Amino acid sequence: MRIVSTWDSTFTSEEYQKRVGQGDIKLRRSSNDAVELVIRNIQPTDQGKYKCSTPSTDATVQGNYDAEVQVKVISDGLVVSGTKARSSTSLKLSEGDSFKLRCSAITTSPEHTHLHVTWQIKSGAIWRDILSLTYEGKFQPGPGYEERYRNGDIRLDTGANDTYRLSVSQALPMDGGAYRCLVSEWVRGADSSWQKIQEKSVEIASVAIQQTALDVLISTGNVSVTERDSLDLTCNITTDRSGIFQAEVMWYFTASPDGTLSDAQVLLSMDHDSVVSDSTLISLSRVDRNSYRLLVHDVDVEDSGYYFCQVAVWVPLHNGSWHKVVERTSAPVSVVVTALEPDYEVFLNASKTPKFSDDPTELECRITNAQDLEANIHFTVSWYYRLRLPSDDVVTKELLATMDADWTLLLGDRSRERTQNGEIIFCKKAADTFSLRIQWTSESDRGDYFCVISAWSRHHNNSWVKSKDVTSAPVSIFWATQDYTLTVEAVRLKPFFVAGHTFEMTCKVSSKNIKTPRYSVLITAEKPLTDQSNSNGTTRIISLNQDSVVRLEDWTDQTRVDGVVLEKVQENEFRYRMYQTQISDAGLYRCVVTAWSPGGGGMWREAVNGLSNPIQIDFQTSGPVFNVSVHSDNQMIYQGELADLLCIVTTEGMVLEPDDMSFDVSWFAVRSFALDREPILLASLDRRGIVTQSRRNGSSDLSLEKISPLEFRLRVYGCEDHDFGNHYCVVTPWVRSATGVWQREPDIKANPIFLSVKMDVLNAFKYPLLIGIGLATIIGLLSCLIGYCSSRWCCKKEVQETRRERRRLMSMEMD
Repeated sequence: MRIVSTWDSTFTSEEYQKRVGQGDIKLRRSSNDAVELVIRNIQPTDQGKYKCSTPSTDATVQGNYDAEVQVKVISDGLVVSGTKARSSTSLKLSEGDSFKLRCSAITTSPEHTHLHVTWQIKSGAIWRDILSLTYEGKFQPGPGYEERYRNGDIRLDTGANDTYRLSVSQALPMDGGAYRCLVSEWVRGADSSWQKIQEKSVEIASVAIQQTALDVLISTGNVSVTERDSLDLTCNITTDRSGIFQAEVMWYFTASPDGTLSDAQVLLSMDHDSVVSDSTLISLSRVDRNSYRLLVHDVDVEDSGYYFCQVAVWVPLHNGSWHKVVERTSAPVSVVVTALEPDYEVFLNASKTPKFSDDPTELECRITNAQDLEANIHFTVSWYYRLRLPSDDVVTKELLATMDADWTLLLGDRSRERTQNGEIIFCKKAADTFSLRIQWTSESDRGDYFCVISAWSRHHNNSWVKSKDVTSAPVSIFWATQDYTLTVEAVRLKPFFVAGHTFEMTCKVSSKNIKTPRYSVLITAEKPLTDQSNSNGTTRIISLNQDSVVRLEDWTDQTRVDGVVLEKVQENEFRYRMYQTQISDAGLYRCVVTAWSPGGGGMWREAVNGLSNPIQIDFQTSGPVFNVSVHSDNQMIYQGELADLLCIVTTEGMVLEPDDMSFDVSWFAVRSFALDREPILLASLDRRGIVTQSRRNGSSDLSLEKISPLEFRLRVYGCEDHDFGNHYCVVTPWVRSATGVWQREPDIKANPIFLSVKMDVLNAFKYPLLIGIGLATIIGLLSCLIGYCSSRWCCKKEVQETRRERRRLMSMEMD
């Protein structure tokens, strides 16, 4: 019988046209190469063989074009029903209660079938699986019920008369909803696989879970207690729970009202078996079924904060265990612990006051009128200094030193260094007396001093907490002083002298308002601009400190190391001598004097500085005048050649004998066309004839020699590229005076001349060209010789030619 076709709409037989038209029988394409036949509401008459055919127009058969399947229709023998008790259709339970639901499922099918039973709950519009007994006889919990199934809180039991019982203990809010029993019938097919042949369900009951109401409240509001008293708080609970239950109580403490439960500190707890955790100073007791009391003994300031309690209600289960059904936390209660401040006063007096600078100072800070002091209180001190000003300006106090709770001394920035050196001493003379001693008081120590006595209380954890500060009245440390004055006078002992003689001057010092002063002296010279050792024009020559130790400062003339002397003539008079004076020593000479007064610990401190009047050294001479010039016969030379440079000295005015004058000559070069680089020292020749050359990087060499009394020649051998540039000489004349002393004249610098170094192209390429031509000739001759020998002896081959007839036409092979 033709049922339905995907191509021909008239294919259906008359017997099936009505069912096909109603949609009870239809074709459903599942993919491009698969079509399903769907028969809804199958009847016993539908049992039989079904064939699927795919006609083909191929000329030859390429495979099978139809297939058959046997369909067997089993009669409906499945009956599913719920409990007969009407009261079980709607259940109202409290959270944590237990309940059971039953359904009955039986089949009368003649085939060997298995039943698959599933309990479901409907929350909203979706049915969710709770627990199933599969057709294979296995228990399978639904999503979200695995843990409760393993714990035994959800079970599925089978009973007589084919009943299936769902048992739920410890009901949760999620267990509220409509429950149904879903039963499906499975049969094993010809291929030994199980197939579901039908499915039926029945709604069993509607369950409403009412959550347990629990209110937690601390009976008292904000509490204020005094230190060392007891804190009493009661946690009251209110619940609608009836029957057997136990409460678990936990008390918490936090320093902030916004603190979370994880940040809070657990004080004490009582579990549902009424077992209280251990504590020494805190106790927790049960007043009645709904009240729990917290008692904190001997409170201190650290106990100030916020207290709250957390209560959980536990109910017993069928297996003897307990289940927590609800948990609530009370609002925090503020507790303020008022500290017991000790009653005492502080008095500060100066046992020693300075009358002059460097006298000692001692202050004593005492605790007076102390009352009701306990053994758990001790005292520390803090010392402060404040500068006195004549106006009403506010000056910030400076911390000198302070003690922490265990009497460890902490120093301030102002007194740290002096305390470490032993100049300031802090000590505790008695339980009620602290002292401050300044060994040597200075002007910077003048001002107001005051102390602060702090009382510390011991807490339960043996820590110390500051409970009170009392400040003393300030004590003024002051003495009248006058400004230091220092006068220095320089006197030249010889009014006239000439070069080569000894220059001598004295420095007389007078001071006022300085206690037992000592003086340090420094001799300075302000020389002309051409001879300044320092950028500011002042040269430090020699010094003598307050302990009469002499030191050469910027005196670097090695030939005159012993040429200057500074000595102490009297307590306030010093003498300076310069032997064999030179023309270059001309300038203004002064005495710089520093007055020192004795300080603490044998140390000297600087009081005031003074500067003397200048003493001038000026040499009036009619000696010769020297000029220097540089000359070269050839300023443009080629590489490798010799360069001659002459440094010529000329004199004007007074004529000297060659033996009465000598010269230091130094040659310099500036490696640039313009004089914009640092000069490089090439060589130098001193007046004794000693030549000194600087280190050179190239292959060129040089020499410096004296060719006449007034001419000096510099020769550069094998000039290279880097020898170009501006070259000049610097001459230092030395003249012997009538007394036989050599006098140094100022340095004279000649105008530079430019030396240019060129390359000789012909000489540079002459030898490479000759060598190249020679090598090419030798290689060519050698190549010809090798070719001739090879063709003569190595590659010779005899060829016998056939005799050709002398005819007019040539042979074909010769074409």
